[in-house]
Amino acid sequence: MKEQVVLKNINEFDNKSLLIVDDDNPFRERLARAMEKKGFEVIQAESVQKGVECVKTKKPGFAVVDLRLGDGNGLEVVKQIQNSNVESRIIMLTGYGNIPTAVAAIKEGAIDYLAKPADAEDVEKALLADPSKKAAPPENPMSADRVKWEHIHRVFELCNRNVSETARRLKMHRRTLQRILSKRSPR
Repeated sequence: MKEQVVLKNINEFDNKSLLIVDDDNPFRERLARAMEKKGFEVIQAESVQKGVECVKTKKPGFAVVDLRLGDGNGLEVVKQIQNSNVESRIIMLTGYGNIPTAVAAIKEGAIDYLAKPADAEDVEKALLADPSKKAAPPENPMSADRVKWEHIHRVFELCNRNVSETARRLKMHRRTLQRILSKRSPR
């Protein structure tokens, strides 16, 4: 029997402000629009510095923070949020999901840790889930092939689309990488 995850309603919260800190502008804009439709009052920031400034001016009740930002680590924003509002519910997002960063995010005060690309439904479920209940497994998790494809493309973008540099960092042959990059994304 499948356990039902009990979600609170956004209207049950006094502070409906949601801070989204992410340097991926299209992703941040899409997530902001979707979360506004769900009843959140969205504030956006694209850097650690702007995220900290937003926290000082308006203490958010909710936050979605990317781990790696252009000017530093998203954990700095999480610390600032926790210092200003202990009751805030913070979700960490990252394209680099691993155990040490997940542990660090939880220690700093995040309630959940989601791998990119996360959609608005996943973010809403994580933000509004009852903290005393166990989280349900994702309905449609990414396949192993899709996770691999996403990781390769993320490293490729971080290497400024340089195939040779990406292949060296991923410890794979350049031709193999070129074949992977030429294919469509798996489902």
